[in-house]
Amino acid sequence: MLLNQKRKVLYVFQEIIPYVEENPISILNRKYPSIAVEGNNEVRIFMPRFGCINERRHQLHEVIRLSGLKIVINDVDYPLIIKVASLPSARMQVYFIENDVLFSRKALFKDKETGKFFNDNDERAIFFARGVAETIKKLGWKPDIVHCVGWFSMLVPMYLKKFYDDDPMFTDAKYIFTLFENEGGPKTLSKKIFEKFEFDGFNKKDYKHLAEEPTLLNLTKTAIDYSDAIVYGSEKLSPDVEKYIKKSGLPVLPFKNDLELPQALNDFMNQLVEEESVVD
Repeated sequence: MLLNQKRKVLYVFQEIIPYVEENPISILNRKYPSIAVEGNNEVRIFMPRFGCINERRHQLHEVIRLSGLKIVINDVDYPLIIKVASLPSARMQVYFIENDVLFSRKALFKDKETGKFFNDNDERAIFFARGVAETIKKLGWKPDIVHCVGWFSMLVPMYLKKFYDDDPMFTDAKYIFTLFENEGGPKTLSKKIFEKFEFDGFNKKDYKHLAEEPTLLNLTKTAIDYSDAIVYGSEKLSPDVEKYIKKSGLPVLPFKNDLELPQALNDFMNQLVEEESVVD
């Protein structure tokens, strides 16, 4: 691929404004696709369709041709529903991954009354990762770059690289992950996640950090292991994460302010793709 050639950039977000409340992650996620489009790239955006998202207000509608598939997780069938909406003041669409059992509750990741994270967040994250992959396959849209943001999308690189390792739709993609000092995720996931990984054909070497303990730190390390580059969404990250990124040797884009980010991010993507074409 030539430098500055139009790329297909897949964004996998756990949240984006205006569909959820404003926070550092959801705000940044609104900026990323616009930057890519301004850089002459083709964009697809995916996020979960949480029950708190008002369908009428945001004009979501189901895409029948993409819905109807059943995703099996640990021998349980979950119907996949795909809905789409247009981002206000932008010529871009957001694809929503939906399932009545996993995403209908009126909260994102934890119970509003108790403040406790949902016990099935692991299953929800797996469904989200596989739902994105299956929808991309149905679209027949092969991404050049997959850019993931937020702890809830941390399983996406592993699933696309390992579970779909023989699928030509994903084999040539480069994976970028944006990390934050405060990811806002649970300190630990359910250990039942191991059963679900094994059901999907993974072995412990594939998720070696999580196999030790399914903590948020080890989930982050797993995302780094399966990524090709890292972007700082915060000025700094936790010392443990920064240490692991340095150990990984991956290309890193430091934190940039709003004025610097557009040029820096597009240059970073160009460099990532250019280096791959030189190796080829």
